[in-house]
Amino acid sequence: MTPPTLTRLRREVIEAGICTGCGACAALDSTGSTRMDDTPFGPRPVFAPDTENLPDLAWDACPGKGIDYPALYLRHYGRLPDNWLLGCFHQVRTGYSADDAIRRGSASGGILSHTLVYLLESGQIDAAIVVRQGLPEPRKARVTIARSRAEILAAAQSVYIPVSVLDILGRLMPGERYAIVCLPEQASALRWLQHAGHPAARQIQHLLGPYTGTALYPAAIDCYLRSKGVRADDPVTSLKWRAGEWPGYMEIQTASGRILRSKKVYYNFLIPFFITQTSLQSMDFTNEFCDLSVGDAWSPRFEALSGGHSVLTTRSAAMEQTIGEMARKGLLKVETEDPEQSLAMHGHMLDFKKRGGYIRNRIRRRMGMRAPDYGLRPQPLPASRWAVELVVGGLFLVGGTTLARKALEHIPESVIGPVFNRLRLGWKRMSKPVKRKGLGQLSMAVRPCP
Repeated sequence: MTPPTLTRLRREVIEAGICTGCGACAALDSTGSTRMDDTPFGPRPVFAPDTENLPDLAWDACPGKGIDYPALYLRHYGRLPDNWLLGCFHQVRTGYSADDAIRRGSASGGILSHTLVYLLESGQIDAAIVVRQGLPEPRKARVTIARSRAEILAAAQSVYIPVSVLDILGRLMPGERYAIVCLPEQASALRWLQHAGHPAARQIQHLLGPYTGTALYPAAIDCYLRSKGVRADDPVTSLKWRAGEWPGYMEIQTASGRILRSKKVYYNFLIPFFITQTSLQSMDFTNEFCDLSVGDAWSPRFEALSGGHSVLTTRSAAMEQTIGEMARKGLLKVETEDPEQSLAMHGHMLDFKKRGGYIRNRIRRRMGMRAPDYGLRPQPLPASRWAVELVVGGLFLVGGTTLARKALEHIPESVIGPVFNRLRLGWKRMSKPVKRKGLGQLSMAVRPCP
């Protein structure tokens, strides 16, 4: 006999350490008593003592246990992807917002922010659901409903800590139309809810999202502050993850007037020590179930230019029409990009997700731990790729220990930042032959989730 949904979620997802903190189960609690609480491992659902059960949909749509991607591709797109790295798509472009203030106030080219503004001001939506850093206090971030251009642009910056988003469904106004910015796991859960007929989920007309590599547990900021000698009685008053000129830098201001800045390529040293479990188990980098997916345009051509540049992928006819309209009106500066060239900009992270995610989940199951099952097995998957993942996994395992994190606090960023960046680039060069081997011809063996 299958246990009740609430019992399964607690035992097989939350207590097993694979909850993504998306908030879908909270949205599906008809009593409205389930809330998402901040924990050292990101947001987690807290069920009220009188909560007896949740609908089966809360289990089916849970990205922590894994969503049946082949079934969702067929439900949503009516087909499986022709390109398993990019997913189903209409068009790939590169470009940026023609509004200089939007472009420079965003993490990359301002495409997501400007598209939301356009949808709102053209009357296609009543509000945008966005994640904003600084709510309810500077070091945290929360999902919020933006009803004006200013409120959308206030959420333009990247957020690299986990935030629950789908619990917002319980706060939507009946009859209103929304656009949402969400991460891959949130997007797949939301699509599942929409196709199951969930009323609030179906009010969301447009899904937009960033290409998503790695996120950090909130403890990463605590460690960073201690390494800089910031005292507990000197609270953070502002935190930006991608301030300044693209690709940006982390900027933290404190009550005493201290301003700490760290280049993005330097503060990446926090990743091996504080990477989230969701980052490790996900197999979706390009946000394949969003109508518009946007990432940094990492290529020598764009990196040599000033200002942010984005790669943008449309996945629905409606969004393709919207982006085309914005381009014709001069709101976006975009050009068509060869899909294969766009994938070359992110080859390392595509492999980390598509093949690495699968391997890491298999290793967890072999060790008797729970792991998500997406119904996909990447091919080819040579033994050499497994060997690379054992090295990567060992690094994350050691880096996540209390001793390693404590030691990190005593190493100056001026030392570990450049050293880590050189090691990172060296590792990418050394592992590239293995990690890129067969990646361009990647296919997936499709099987139903258990």
